[in-house]
Amino acid sequence: MENRQLANALRFLSIDAVQNANSGHPGAPLGMADMATVLWHDFLQHNPANPNWLNRDRFVLSNGHSSMLLYSLLHLTGYDVSIDDLKNFRKLHSKTPGHPEYGYTPGVETTSGPLGQGIANAVGMALAEKTLAAEFNRDDLPVVDHYTYVFMGDGCLMEGISHEVCSLAGTLRLGKLIAFWDDNNISIDGHVDGWFSDDTAARFRAYGWHVIADIDGHSAEQLRAATLAAREETSRPTLICCKTTIGYGSPNKADSHDCHGSPLGSEEVALVREALGWEHPAFVIPQDIYARWQATDKGANAEHQWQALFDRYQAQHPQLAAELLRRSNKQLPEEWHKVSQAYIRELQNTPADIATRQASQRALNHFIHTLPELLGGSADLSPSNLTRHNQATDITAENPAGNYLSYGVREFGMSAMMNGIALHGGFIPYGGTFLMFMEYARNAVRMAALMKQRSIFVYTHDSVGLGEDGPTHQPVEQLAALRLTPNMETWRGCDQVEAAVSWQQAIERADGPSALVFTRQPLAQQPRTGQQLDDIARGGYILREASGTPELVIISSGSEIELAVFAAETLEKEGRKVRVVSMPCTERFEKQDAEWKNRVLPNALRNRLVIEASIEGYWTGYAGLDGKVIGMKSFGESAPAAVLFEHFGFSKDNALSVARTMLR
Repeated sequence: MENRQLANALRFLSIDAVQNANSGHPGAPLGMADMATVLWHDFLQHNPANPNWLNRDRFVLSNGHSSMLLYSLLHLTGYDVSIDDLKNFRKLHSKTPGHPEYGYTPGVETTSGPLGQGIANAVGMALAEKTLAAEFNRDDLPVVDHYTYVFMGDGCLMEGISHEVCSLAGTLRLGKLIAFWDDNNISIDGHVDGWFSDDTAARFRAYGWHVIADIDGHSAEQLRAATLAAREETSRPTLICCKTTIGYGSPNKADSHDCHGSPLGSEEVALVREALGWEHPAFVIPQDIYARWQATDKGANAEHQWQALFDRYQAQHPQLAAELLRRSNKQLPEEWHKVSQAYIRELQNTPADIATRQASQRALNHFIHTLPELLGGSADLSPSNLTRHNQATDITAENPAGNYLSYGVREFGMSAMMNGIALHGGFIPYGGTFLMFMEYARNAVRMAALMKQRSIFVYTHDSVGLGEDGPTHQPVEQLAALRLTPNMETWRGCDQVEAAVSWQQAIERADGPSALVFTRQPLAQQPRTGQQLDDIARGGYILREASGTPELVIISSGSEIELAVFAAETLEKEGRKVRVVSMPCTERFEKQDAEWKNRVLPNALRNRLVIEASIEGYWTGYAGLDGKVIGMKSFGESAPAAVLFEHFGFSKDNALSVARTMLR
């Protein structure tokens, strides 16, 4: 009975807030309240007074539309989420937005709106915990020792990303990942039997998971026993199949899609109160229930015990302790900037005409010695992406202490797992695929930007220069999509030096993701002064200055810089004055002050030519009304790279011809 009263507190805070907002999803909180009560009251290791405690359990609400359940849990257990915050559910700038948003609400571990990405984040978190523990724990000092718990619904399991990540979680034997499936048989369209008839338990057994089936999701005793059994199974992740009733307690709307995404209505809310014997007004919780839910004392005690353990660890392993704290606090090594700057200058002084994907690998080979927190991988394209550095050790079920993960052909799953790894802390994740296949992962890339996570997305084979594989594999609009994503920075370097700078800047950027875009084909290294080396980090800079006041500025990035430089040099010999601007990162350039932007691209200099082998529409703002763009207007074709560049106008002759026309 005590469990039911605690669960009812969650239920009524949830449906009252939805009703007050006249918007939201009341059905799932009503159905999952008993699951949440058992997990949060009896098992979850957390400290509401310190939501960022290193060794806390992670809880992910993958079916994020049921956000009021999580907000109610946070409020009742003692996080800085007040009754007024609950009353402001779904209101502008509140701590309680419609879906859980990382950074808005203390205790929310990830943004979970798009279904399936929460479980993917959780797999990344569980991987990070296992790998960090294998690297840092010593003997009887398990300073990294926590679980990752997930609630997920039918919709999460229908999404393809759940197949990608849950398959990999089983292969990696992430034994401290425990997922609760809210099996209520309802989605927005109604009962799911007509479109979701999978044998989910069999599916997860086939993945290598420990499956606990047929649990009554409203029975505290069964839920408690299942959770204990899941925690005892350390060699496999666990799926607990919880049969629940959506809208539990609602006389007219339970077990119906009618309560999925709309308020119950004041009359039905009153009937739920009557049915569940809840006599308290809206947003009123009796003090004795608050007292039983309050977790601050228990959480402080758990953290105190862990701190005593960490103190012993620190005394015996001071260097490891300092390293763990540094990495958990997302701090770079003191020597990092000096090391990276020296490497960039070394590259400039030792020219090499190589593909920027090769330059990327060389940078990784160099930087890994200073940055052990780099956790890399590729979606089955390591030999093509060249993401595997010379210190790479594979992460496997048997060896979780590695630093490189073969994700398999799972671009979406890889990207969302990277976000989970970044959210967990202790690592800087990067993962590679072809730029074209960013499309498979697009929503996870967007979520990285939304959550401002330091996920580094490595994309190679960046244009029609991919060649014979043809238009299905040749990116055209993808650079524009990345550049138009708020809080994303997209770097497309023109040689080994700019490639190394792109890595440096992505690593140093702690408040958002970066896309590093590299070529398959070799590129000529460009000459630069020491000041120009520093200017690369501004995102756009003068690579080649005109011999006098410029008549024309040619803007370019990546492989097309060679065309811009050739045209400028040829025109200078003809007595014309042409500036070349390298624009490796337009997003970074746009963050510069007006003085810098006007110095590089003077407002008065309206004669502008842009050359880039991507969709031309993105660049029209830089070209202006009087300028021109040599860019892609269509999809690619299948042919050798040199033939395609010529065919689509990315040739020295065409660049020079267009530039001459603009100088007439």
